Amino acid sequence: MLADQPQDKEIHVVLDNYSPHKGNEDWLAKFEGRVQFHFTPTSASWLNQIEIVFSLLQRKTLNGSSFKTKDQLREAIEAFIRKHNEHAKPFRWRKREVKGSQLQNTIINLRN
Repeated sequence: MLADQPQDKEIHVVLDNYSPHKGNEDWLAKFEGRVQFHFTPTSASWLNQIEIVFSLLQRKTLNGSSFKTKDQLREAIEAFIRKHNEHAKPFRWRKREVKGSQLQNTIINLRN
């Protein structure tokens, strides 16, 4: 909680550029000076590690699946996590090659 932090401590919050975070100048301004907000570029979910894990969960467990109860869903998610953690290792960042019109779109997105 913000009130529990020492007054001289710098607090940095990283947010993605999901639309609810945009256009909230009034809400952000009330923390001005105490909290610094940093926004990731638009279309850069790959910078957020949890987005990568969610993507793996979706592709390996959720796509094409049907769960009759929340407990079944929870069990599937927990099984994915257990299996994933058996071979956990540091994530290796790779640079994606961007060609043609993708390059222009990538540059436009990074400017937003």
